Amino acid sequence: MSDNGTMQKEEIFSKVLRAGRRTYFFDVRSTKADDYYLTITESKKFTNDDGSFHYKKHKIYLYKEDFDGFQEILKEMTDYIVNEKGEEVISERHQKDYKKEYETSSETDSFTDVSFDDI
Repeated sequence: MSDNGTMQKEEIFSKVLRAGRRTYFFDVRSTKADDYYLTITESKKFTNDDGSFHYKKHKIYLYKEDFDGFQEILKEMTDYIVNEKGEEVISERHQKDYKKEYETSSETDSFTDVSFDDI
């Protein structure tokens, strides 16, 4: 029965956010005193030269006494970033295979206009 009790403490409440090569795991866990805390784990997938892959993980432990300050600063920082740089992910433009979906260039002018009457 102790194994079952341990399993329940490990899986109190969890959410997953998949974001490209990164996955974020939010897990509510229990302390030895049976209080709760939050772990946030970033798992990033890396591809090796031979085609195999591995993951690197980073974990943050967040305790109740830090929730208010953490939430306040996280909101302040995310608001600052969006206010200063907008919501577009600028780093995507620097990836080798980046193609802007709505890019305008002289190439688009060479397309033939087709109306439904022509079809």
